[in-house]
Amino acid sequence: MNKHVNLIFVLVFLGILSSVAQVADNMKPEHLTVETFKQKIFNYEKNPDTWVFEGDLPCIVDFYADWCKPCKLIAPIMEELATEYKGKINIYKVNTEQQRELSTLFGIKSIPSVLFIPMTGKPQMSTGALPKESFKQVIDEFLLGQKKE
Repeated sequence: MNKHVNLIFVLVFLGILSSVAQVADNMKPEHLTVETFKQKIFNYEKNPDTWVFEGDLPCIVDFYADWCKPCKLIAPIMEELATEYKGKINIYKVNTEQQRELSTLFGIKSIPSVLFIPMTGKPQMSTGALPKESFKQVIDEFLLGQKKE
């Protein structure tokens, strides 16, 4: 009987670990391709002359490369922000080496480059590794319209 209790304990424990891993994965920034970018952010083929945001929440798009040290510095910040602002904003990543069309479209010359996209109005680009508090300020004020008093 002791073996059965141990087996049940192990199965329950593995089930809990699996659930925790799934929740954690849901809070990571989503990696975009050209096609998913057009669906979730901006379909530049359909609207070549006018910015038309396709998303349902304000968002951040982090243009990065795997070899970039400053990109690696902000990667955990983006994950933390994805968790903290879940349901309020979306955070996406674009690998500039794999998605060259998007890098060219936005004139990415320096990475990390971070595009902040509000629900209405034009997006704004920031380059370089910013501290978490700077990202939070832009999110709160520019994306969510919450001015600090």
